[in-house]
Amino acid sequence: MTKHIIWDWNGTLFHDIDAVVGATNEVFRSYELPPLDADGFRAVYTRPIWLAYERLLGRPLDEGEWELLDTGFHDHYFRLAVACGLAADAELTLTSWTGTQSLCSMAPHAHLVPTVDSFGITRHFTRVDGLVGVTGGEKAAHMTAHIQALEVEPDEVLVIGDSVDDGLAARHVGARAVLYTGGMTTRAELEGTGLPVVDTLAQALDHA
Repeated sequence: MTKHIIWDWNGTLFHDIDAVVGATNEVFRSYELPPLDADGFRAVYTRPIWLAYERLLGRPLDEGEWELLDTGFHDHYFRLAVACGLAADAELTLTSWTGTQSLCSMAPHAHLVPTVDSFGITRHFTRVDGLVGVTGGEKAAHMTAHIQALEVEPDEVLVIGDSVDDGLAARHVGARAVLYTGGMTTRAELEGTGLPVVDTLAQALDHA
């Protein structure tokens, strides 16, 4: 039985695919690559993010190249993300859940907290955790720390996210997961995990 939901932010509660694609195109502009649309981005997206960048370039990143690309991406992303909003049914879904909820994101913590608060939804969460330090990696260790801080039993937790990495992180801690198609990952790749896949956040609650 689900008592607690752990939400992902980017691509799940926060519908920021346009900002992500736009920032990616900006940071790779000097490489003279053809611009990506959302489907093109989803075709290469993976975590850790530097592997997605290597897919785009068709080669390994040079020493120090990842850090430059990551800094450039976030500079453009923060500018573009101000035009993005919550997923269409995010607020209704958060309000309708009667158990406890938290947010575990791979976004920089210092940017995440005020962004979440700007939408007036912080009250729904017992905890909001973004990353402090290096971004772009895998979510499993971050999810482990989040679960430990919450002091909840993993088998009573449902993780709702938009990436394969969310599903892997849930399995890593012993929680269940539902994956959402509104974000960064293709439906085919999400279905390849064997986890439930939904097209709306409200549908995810059916698995709770």
